Parts: sequence; C-alpha cells; structure tokens
Amino acid sequence: MCGFAGFIDNLSIDRKNIIIKRMSDTIAHRGPDGEGFYTDDTIAMGFRRLSIIDLSTGDQPLYNEDRSLVINFNGEIYNYKELREELIAKGHVFACHADTEVIIHGYEEYGEAIVDKLRGMFAFVIWDNKKKELFGARDPFGIKPFYYYDTPELFEYGSEIKTFLKHPLFKKELNKDALKTYLMYQYSVPTDSFFVNVHKLNPGHCFKYKDGKMNIRQYFKIEYRNNDDDLDTAVDKINSIMKESIEYHKISDVEVGAFLSSGVDSSYIVANANVDKAFTVGFKSDHFDETEDAHALCEILGMKHSRKHITADMFFDILPTVQYHSDEPHANLSAVPLYFLANMASKEVKVVLSGEGADELFGGYYEYETPPEYARYNKLPFGFRRFMKGVAEKLPNMKGRHFLIRAGSTLEESYIGQAFIMNNEEADALLKPAYRSGKLYQDVTRPIFEEIKDKPDLLKKMYLDMHLWLPYDILLKADKMTMANSLELRVPFLDKEVFKVSEEIPFKYIIHNYITKYAFRKAANKTIPEEWAKRKKLGFLVPFREWLKEDKWYEKVKEQFTKPWVSEFFDVDAIVHILDEHKAGRWHNQRKLYTIYAFLIWYEVFFINDGEAPKKPECIA
Repeated sequence: MCGFAGFIDNLSIDRKNIIIKRMSDTIAHRGPDGEGFYTDDTIAMGFRRLSIIDLSTGDQPLYNEDRSLVINFNGEIYNYKELREELIAKGHVFACHADTEVIIHGYEEYGEAIVDKLRGMFAFVIWDNKKKELFGARDPFGIKPFYYYDTPELFEYGSEIKTFLKHPLFKKELNKDALKTYLMYQYSVPTDSFFVNVHKLNPGHCFKYKDGKMNIRQYFKIEYRNNDDDLDTAVDKINSIMKESIEYHKISDVEVGAFLSSGVDSSYIVANANVDKAFTVGFKSDHFDETEDAHALCEILGMKHSRKHITADMFFDILPTVQYHSDEPHANLSAVPLYFLANMASKEVKVVLSGEGADELFGGYYEYETPPEYARYNKLPFGFRRFMKGVAEKLPNMKGRHFLIRAGSTLEESYIGQAFIMNNEEADALLKPAYRSGKLYQDVTRPIFEEIKDKPDLLKKMYLDMHLWLPYDILLKADKMTMANSLELRVPFLDKEVFKVSEEIPFKYIIHNYITKYAFRKAANKTIPEEWAKRKKLGFLVPFREWLKEDKWYEKVKEQFTKPWVSEFFDVDAIVHILDEHKAGRWHNQRKLYTIYAFLIWYEVFFINDGEAPKKPECIA
C-alpha cells in the first residue's frame, strides 16, 4: 500500500525533481516508511511507501530487466505468488519479492491484458521510456483511487488531488457544475471533480496516454448471471469463496487486525479471519452505539477488542481534517467515526480487514426491498399512480406526499442510489444562479441504467450502487480515512472471485420474505451466532440530528453558514431557514444541512486556506 503522484510537462529535469518531491511530501501520510522517485526529460514519478509485503526490498519505483519500463503502484495483488511463478517460468527475472514487480513483468508478457489476471486492489501507472507512453489502470471495484489532471501544458496523475496543487502549472479553479449534483448525492459523482480539468478514472478502466492524448477503455464489466442453484448450494459457494478470499486478504508481513461493528458483514470476517485484534467506535447513546455488541462477539471469539466513544466536540473538531483528506467535499457522516476508528487501529496494526461491499454484492440495503405498502399500491394501474404523482408534486410537504411521488415514478426516475439528499428543485432553491447548471441526477443515472435495462428492478438498483455509491462514497471514505492514518484497509468481499459467486446467486435468495442478504445471512449463520447473522443494518450512525438542536452546535453551523464568502454559492437566508426549521423540530433537515456544511468546510480548506493541511486537534494529536 502506498500513494503515488506524477506528471508530464516540458520543464527541465531539475525543476521536475523539485516539484515531484513537493507532491510526494503532500501524501507522506499514505506512506511514511519510504519514498522513491524517477524523472526523465518527459515524466516525473513519485512514490510513498507503507511497508506491508517484502519489507526490505519492495521500494518503488520498480523497473523491468532493461529498465525501459517503470511503475508506480498503490494497492495489493493477492495472487502475486502464482503470477510470479508463471512469469519466472516464462523467463522473467525478478529483483525482489514484492507484489508490485509482477505487474511490470506481467505487462511485458501480456500487455494490457495483465489487468485481467490481477486479483486484488490497485491503481498503477507504467511508463514506457522507449515508446514515451503511459499505461494505467484502476481495480474493478474502485477500492483504490486514481485521479488525473489533463491540459495541453500539463498532465498529472495521482492517488490524491491535493498533490496536483503543488505543480506551478496547475490552475486551481472550482468546477461550478459540481456543486448542484453533489447536493443531491452527498459526494462528487464521476468522472469530473470539484476542480476544473481534474477527473477520476472509473473502476474497471485502464488508459494509455501518449502525445497529449488520453485513451480510456473499460476492461471489467458487471454482468448478473443468476442461476438455478438451490439455497444450500448457494450458501456453500458463498462460504467457500469467502473463506478463500479472507485467507488471501490476510497475506502480509505485518500484523493484521479488523474493524468490527455489530453487523453481520464485519462479524463474519472477524469470525473467519482468526485475527487477534478488533476495533470499534461509537457514540454514547443507546441508538448510536455498537461497541457493546461488538465487544460481546469478541469475548465469544476470544479476541482483544479496542473501542472508543466519539463526542460532538471531537466530531466537529476533526471535520476540517476529514474534508482535507477527502480531496473533494464528502458528506457521508460516517467518514468521521471511520477516521477515529482508523486512527485508533493504526496505533496497534498496519493492516485491517473490513466489511465494505457486502451490501452491494449480496443485496443488503433496505432500498432494495419493495415494502408491503408499495407492493399493494403498485397493483393499481400505473396510469392512476402517475396521475396521483402529479397531484402530489403540487402539494406542500406533508405526510404521504413522498410515497405518492415515488410510487407513481419509474425506477429510473425515482432511484439515484443510497444517498438522495435533495432533488433538483430543492437544490436550485438554495443555490445562487451561477451554480444551478450542474447535472441533474437523471443525467448521472440514465447511462448506467441503460446498460442494464433488461434486468429486474432489484438488479438495476444493485448495479447503480456498484457504479456510484460503492466507489465514490463507501470506498472513497474507506481509502481516504484509513490512509490519512497510514493504515491499509482490505475488503475481502470485494474480490473478483467472490463477485463471480455473488452475481450467480438465484434472484429469489438475494432478498427473501423481506430479509436482505438472505443467502449471505444463511452462509454467515454457519460460522457466527444466529443473533449476529440476523442483525439489521446500522452502519456508523451519527447523532447529528440531535446535536443541531443544541445551541452550541446550532450556533457553530450557523456561524459557518453566515461567513461573507458563503453568499457566492448559497442564498444565505434560505440555508439558515432550513437550519432554524430543524432546530425548532418542524423538519428533520440534518442530511441537507450536513451536506451544505461539509462543502463549506471543504471550500474553506482548499480555497480560503489554499489547501494547507489543517492543524490536527488534541483529540487525535
């Protein structure tokens, strides 16, 4: 695991050396164990290392035999030993035992097809000094990030956007079109970013860059092939492949721990991984604390359990740091407890296993169900439901309005993923005119739905979440919050072989009798107590709604909302009004408020304070 950065420009090698060092220093948190550089007349490449495998000789950049190819790599390749033996048999000479080296020799042997052979999480680039050509790729699920900046004068790539700011030819400019869409989703959607000319490489894609031209292609595609297995067969397949994946994800030359909540996903991993240490955070509230349940499971399994409670003061104090490490505004409240969790774990281990991806692969979200009340109403003719939708849209906010609108809409109209913060009209009502031109949510979802138009609605929802919510919310915060604390996070559910099994689960066993993740829960019940296998999903619940009703935190948020520069983006009276409505208890606006607040904190860090790292508060210093 590491971080990397690089660029192609027309500056001298001496200038390149100075710039790439500055860029590398910006992401020292991703790799405090070492650094390495490569520069020539065309390119500069920088690397920061967190030593996990081959601790003594795995430094980068690494080269092929004649040093014509050089690689920057971030991630882990779990089948590297098998690939190494295969390549040695074909005559390749290895200089070390690091997983990085199999990629560069594999590229020599197989060309771009090497990406199809890799089992792991990765983002990498390979520079061909003879062809003056850059090849890069991102893993199938987007576990590792990959950004690039593309203008005629400068091409940059890296694990984090903040490195780009250190290049003198980088023009830092806010992408005005990004804000409106963010207010709907709570995260920055692909492939553009909040910085003009900065883009994200989508998961399962690779590229070649040569002579100023970027050519991108998709190498991995999700295809649901639900078969006719009986339940016992499906359960056995899940358990078999998950145990194999967990063993692969434990490969390390340093100690491995695990994140643990009270839910089935992390409990399953902890029970099957046989690690010695588990880590949990929570809030001191009956509705927001999973630490006791997690501790009970650790006692059953005989594991050491570390736990920590987060206060409102800690939450608000760390927010600038969280937004700094996120690179773009990110309004998933759970990113903050995840930061504290990673910080706690990093004091004892370098690697943790975690349960991200189980809900997307096995059907774990409540939104994937069709509630009984919808099922009954949906029996009415669609024309009638469509008429009632039109009536409801003209009504003020009232009980039942949202139900009528959703039930009278097609899936493509009503489902945008797990986070739906506000609709187009609500966003426009808060934004100044210059910021109302962003993509409508239908513009984001339409091309994705088109790829799976012939599948059932459940699979359409899962497919959309695999392309938006998973890589650009769940996995983004997982990578950024752990790497901010020099901790490697591994996700055994997001394994290519696990996915092959998950996409073949019979449709009726994904959700059965309103039980989500039905087949997986049955599999989990063979290795963890039934109480944990049946647990409903909680996630990192944060009592933000309650905090905003307290004068202290109401005033803190209001202070941010009323800073002079905020009126550039928002109708200040409008955003203060929804804050007041929330405090008075008339509406639960906490998600809208936090999405706005997170953006303002992010903007202050990157534009008012010029992207400098905030001072860490005492709670984690």
